[in-house]
Amino acid sequence: MKRNELIIKLQECANACFHCADACLQEENVSHMRDCIQTDQICGSVCLTTSRILSGSFKEVNDLIKYCAKICGICAEECGKHSHDHCQACAKACQNCKEACLTFLNQ
Repeated sequence: MKRNELIIKLQECANACFHCADACLQEENVSHMRDCIQTDQICGSVCLTTSRILSGSFKEVNDLIKYCAKICGICAEECGKHSHDHCQACAKACQNCKEACLTFLNQ
C-alpha cells in the first residue's frame, strides 16, 4: 500500500467517525451512545492527525500508524455493537482503516 492510499483510508475513516458521532447525538437515548460518540471523536482525530503527518515527508511514522490501527480497532468494535446504519458504516470504515494501517506497516 502506498502512502497516499493510506492517507485516503485515514481521511475516509475520520469522515465516517465524525459523521457517526454527530448522528449518535441525534439518537433518542444519547446517554446510551456516550461511549460510541467519545470513541468516534478520538478515532476521527487520530486518523485526521495521522493523515496530516503522512502528507509530509517525515519518516518516523510507524509508531503513530500502529497506534492509529489500535484506535481504529477499538472504534470498529464499539460502533459494531450498535445497529444504527451510521454506526455500522463507521465500524466498516474503521476496520478498513485498521487493515490499511497494518498492511502499510508490513510492507
